[in-house]
Parts: sequence; C-alpha cells; structure tokens
Amino acid sequence: MTIDTSTEEPVTDPAADPARTKRQRQARALADRASGSLAALIVKLVLLGIVDALAVYAVLVLIGFEQWIVIGIIIAVTLFVNWIYFSGRTLPAKYLTPGVIFLVLFQVFVLLYTGYVAFTNYGTGHNGNKDQAVSSLMASALERVPDSATYPVTIVEQGGALGLLVTTPDGDALVGSPEQPLQPAAGVEFDGDKAVAADGWTTLKFADVLQRQNDVTELSVPFSDDPNDGALRTPDGTSAYLYTSTLEYDEAAATLTNTETGVVYRDTGVGAFTADDGSQLLPGWQITVGFDNFVRAVTDTRLAGPLVYVTLWTFAFAILSVATTFFLGLFLAIAFNNVRMRSRAVYRVLMILPYAVPSFLSALVWAGMMNQSFGFLNQVIFGGADIPWLTDPWMAKVSILIVNLWLGFPYMFLVCTGALQSIPEELQEAATVDGAKPWAIFRLIKLPLLLVSVAPLLIASFAFNFNNFNVVYMLTDGGPRDSAAPIPVGFTDILISMVYKVAFTGQTRDYGLASAYSIIIFIVVAVISIIAFRQTKSLEELN
Repeated sequence: MTIDTSTEEPVTDPAADPARTKRQRQARALADRASGSLAALIVKLVLLGIVDALAVYAVLVLIGFEQWIVIGIIIAVTLFVNWIYFSGRTLPAKYLTPGVIFLVLFQVFVLLYTGYVAFTNYGTGHNGNKDQAVSSLMASALERVPDSATYPVTIVEQGGALGLLVTTPDGDALVGSPEQPLQPAAGVEFDGDKAVAADGWTTLKFADVLQRQNDVTELSVPFSDDPNDGALRTPDGTSAYLYTSTLEYDEAAATLTNTETGVVYRDTGVGAFTADDGSQLLPGWQITVGFDNFVRAVTDTRLAGPLVYVTLWTFAFAILSVATTFFLGLFLAIAFNNVRMRSRAVYRVLMILPYAVPSFLSALVWAGMMNQSFGFLNQVIFGGADIPWLTDPWMAKVSILIVNLWLGFPYMFLVCTGALQSIPEELQEAATVDGAKPWAIFRLIKLPLLLVSVAPLLIASFAFNFNNFNVVYMLTDGGPRDSAAPIPVGFTDILISMVYKVAFTGQTRDYGLASAYSIIIFIVVAVISIIAFRQTKSLEELN
C-alpha cells in the first residue's frame, strides 16, 4: 500500500483575501482619478495641445535650418508623450515624463551641446553655414551698377521683417526680403503703374517708413537665387537700384574672386575662404575641427600664461575657501554647542543670516563697502585709509576670500552643528573619565567622527568653489585686468569666469574654445572628486 506524503499549496481565492481586495479597489480608484473627470480631460487636452503646437513650431523653424536629426527627435518625443497621456496603461510614466523632459532639456541637452561645440570652430566669424557666409560676404561688397534701371518699390513687412514689393520695367510685381530672393507676388494691387500691396505682406505707411528709415536704407533684397545677380537696395523707400558685388562666387570651384584685384579666395577646409597668402574673408562658416580646441587650450603660447596663473589661483581659491569656511564654521559650532551658553538659539539665527541673503546681492554690497575712494571700510573702519581692496592684484584676491568666507561659513556652521549634536555624549564622558584633555577629545574622537559626515560635503564645497562664478563676477569681475594677456582675463579670474570671458566678452568670441575649457574643468573636478571620495571611505571604518 502506497501512502502519498506530498503536500500541495492550498489554492487561495483572491476574493477571499479582504486585504488584497482592498488594495485592488484602491488601485482601481487611483487609476480612475488619474484618468480624471471631464474637467481633467479638458485640461490634459489643452496642455497636450500647447506641447504639440510648440513642437510643430519648432519643426517649422528647424526645417529652414535643415536640422533633420533634431526634427526627427522632436517628432518622436512628441508622439511618445501623446501616447503616454492618452494610454490607460502608463500611469507611472505620466508622472515621470515632465521631470524627465525638463532634465533632458536643461541638463542633458546642455551638456551634449557643449560637448558638440567644443569640437567645432563656432565663434565670432564662424556662426552660420557656408551659404550664409557667401551671402553675407557678397552683400558686404555690393556696389551700385552705374546704368541700373530704376525700380519703383513699396516697403512691405512680414513677420516683423522688412521686404520690397518691386515693379519691374515690364510691369511685373516681385516681392522679396533679405532672406528670400525676389519672386512673383500674389494678389497684387496697383496704384497706376506701381504695385502697392500683395497677399501675405503688410504695406508700411509713409510715417512708418520714415520712422524706420535706417532699416529701410540698409535693406538689401537678392535679385535671384544666384548671388552673382546682385541685389536691389533703396535709398528713399520709393525707388530701388541694382547693386552687384565686387566678389564673384563660383559654386563648382568653391571660390570667391575679387573682381577688382583678381585675388582668388578658396575653400581650404578651415571654415573660411582663404587666399594663397593666408588672408581670409570673414565671416566664415561653422565646421568640425576635432580636438583642435583642446590642443589649442593647452599649447597656444598666447593662452599658456593666463591659463597657468588662472588655474593656480582657481585651486588656491577653492582650497582656501573650503578651509576657512569649514574651520570658522566648526569653531562657531563648537562654541554655540556648549549647553552653558545662554540664548544659543538667538546667536545661531544671527550666524545664518549671511546664508539667507542671495550671494550676488551680498557680493554687490561688499563691492560698495570695499570701494577705494568712498567705501565704508576705508572711510569708517580704517579712518579714511586708501586701501586698494579691489584694484590691487593681491588685495583683490584677499578681498574675494574675505567675502567668500562671509558667504560660506554659515553653511559650514549649520553642518557642523548637526554633526556635533549627532555624536553620543557617552564617548566624551568616557574619555573625560579616562583623563583625556579637551583638545585630545576633540582631535581623537570628535573630529574623526565629524569628518565621517562632513567629508563628502567638503568635497562638494570644493567643487562648488572651483566654479564659484557669482562672487568673482559680482565683486571684481575678474579684475584688475591683465593688460598683457591676449584674452580679456584678470588677476582674480578663476577658470569658469575666464571661460565666460572667452565666450561672451571682447571683440572676438570663441565658443568652441570656451566649451573645450568647460569640458577640461569638468574632467579636473570629476577626477579630484573621485579621488577624494575614495580617500574618505577609510573614515567609514570609524562607524
């Protein structure tokens, strides 16, 4: 006789489990609420309509720049977002999607675009594409044809851009703008033999033409798609004349020839038309240059000098800022952590007041107080002294450290206060019983335990001060200026403020070089942070 000793799992009826049934009802109720009522549906449709409208507008704009990859990404993301919010099975994604989109737009895209620009020659004189460069060069060399016919014109406007409604000697009506060559106009209205209105264009009144006289006289409308055919320009807004360029463009040979001098400028692959003697015609166009910007950032003799002392000062500024703010904050935290001190709460509130004021505003106030001629420090504190707080290279560095100490110690004070209060009092009592002195207790017990929680924050503070643009820009603007430097850099500039000046100040703005510097800064800070975090792992053994 065989006895079956196997056991089987009992089959549980989901309906017999009240807790599970309750969770299912709650889940369905949550899904129903997420689906929303009619009002919620209308709001969803309106918001999605706005998103779709923005996407369509972006696609239409990018079509003119032939950015097909970006257009494809926008269309794919828009369709995906619509599917998420119209689907009933993507509840978690409905909450995650807005945050992810903003993260991609304001973080990921910025980082990727900065990386892309670092490998191009993007900057002053290299902003657009080759066709735009050709049009700009030929427009800058326009000269009036001596025997040009007179073209009656009417100043028109479309989307804020001026254009010309031209009547040809044969009686035909053409319309165009600086970006759109002349083409036959539709729905033309004539006043006698002159075209005065056309569909899609707004005719400017005489008073409006007078008010925008400078824009009208600078208006240049290409005669055709061939830039060698010249352009029409009007000196008075009523008659236009043909202007042709002294530069002749040969698209097949990729050359520009100066018809007056005979000099031929060729496309040599450097993003600008270049003559045999090395001279270039600017503007050029944007091209990919590989690692040239990175090589130039560290090997260009003109940039080497400023780069070295700016880098040294950046490290000194970041290290000294972290050290001074930490030790002052720690000292105050220890002082106000003493239970025998009265009104500790009031003192702590006073200590964090500098942290509550925006840093840029505090820096501006300090800049006024440190003014050499009428600043509060010189006139009141030092009795009319003439201390060059912001104009002497070394005093300006000291001033920045003082101001940054004022701005940074409250944060360290708060952090150290919390860390000290988390250390068990039993450890100090035991050490005191064993005869340890206060300094030994602090050095051997409190400080190591304090660094366990504070060390990562010190690393983060170093990274922040390494790129602390606000205090430098608002207090000294990087000055005093180093007149010997080939770039607009000063003695108190740190790397990030130097990058800002390379990119956005001066007569020549080099976005490619600035982006390369930004990537180098990121790598330096990342390497230092990784090494520092690995070193702080040894502190975890204290716990």
